[in-house]
Formats: sequence, C-alpha cells, structure tokens
Amino acid sequence: LLYAYRHGIFPWYDEGQPILWWSPDPRCVLSPNEFHVARRLRRSLNSSNFEVSFNHAFNAVIDACAGRRDGQPGTWITTEMNRAYQALHSDGYAHSVEVWHGDSLIGGLYGLGLGRVFFGESMFSRETNASKAAMLVLCRELIDRDVELLDCQVVSPHLKSLGARLIRRSDFAARLEIACEPATRIELPGDMR
Repeated sequence: LLYAYRHGIFPWYDEGQPILWWSPDPRCVLSPNEFHVARRLRRSLNSSNFEVSFNHAFNAVIDACAGRRDGQPGTWITTEMNRAYQALHSDGYAHSVEVWHGDSLIGGLYGLGLGRVFFGESMFSRETNASKAAMLVLCRELIDRDVELLDCQVVSPHLKSLGARLIRRSDFAARLEIACEPATRIELPGDMR
C-alpha cells in the first residue's frame, strides 16, 4: 500500500471482487493552504459545539467510512482493507480525524501521511458540516507541518466547494516523486508514538 500511494495508485474494489488499483486522470487534489471556508460554513462552525481530535478513534472512523451510504450498493473498505489500514495506523502512517458532539462521533476522515503529502481515503458525516470541520482542522495541521498536498483522489462537488481542483496525472506523479522523498511519516496531534 505504501509503495502504491507513493506512485499515485490506490485500491478501490468491492467485497468478493479482485483488487483493483486506480490512478485517475485527472487527479483531484487540494493544497492545504487553499482550503475554502465559505462565510456560511464559517458561521456554522463558529456556532457549533464540535470538538475535533486526531487518532483517538481510528477504528470507529474507518468503520463509519465503510458503512452503507445512500445510492451506493456497498463499500470498497472490505475487512481485509480495514485490517491493512489499521496496521498502517499502528505503524504511524495512517491517521484519523474525529469530529465529536459531546460523546458522539458525528464525522471524520482517515488517510495516510507520507513525506509532504496526505492521501485522503474516506470521510463520513452524521451531522451537517462535520466532515468539513474535519478537513478544515486537518488542513491547518498540515500547513503547520509543511505538507503541500492533500490527495482527494476523485473529484466531487463537495470537494470542489472546499477548494479542491483537478490536475493531470503526470503532474501529480511528478509532484509525488519530490514530495514523498523521503517517505517519512507525518506526525499529527494524538499520535500514539
């Protein structure tokens, strides 16, 4: 998995199917310093009681991301993939961002950090703006650590509204070659090491 990510490839498949590896062209990316916070979102986040943590509930986040979603027949986060990302979390490469309302986990995301790139894998939201809050706080932390790129993989209206853009796969691969060397872990708050 680490080798694949360093080369712009990620898994995406269904239970019972062969592993498929993807490298879309164009690629959806976000520069952490270009995260767009609309006025309406800013007001909503300022008036919310959300609390955000890192790496406190990785298993719960990945399980929530693997859950059923409207309009989707299943998930690519199979039991085997779940275990693989949990192992990467134990090794310090995979991270989670959790959004809480009191004791309830209401949103979050997970992904991998290599060098100066964070590879976003999946996110979920049980309350309005919870996943946006997770991305906002993540981007602030990535800026503090000189991380230059957040890989969003596949474009969506949600990601575009946050400032994500499309770049050619060849440009993405060239950026990875520099930004992932060396392929060190990205340390985030709450890391267990």
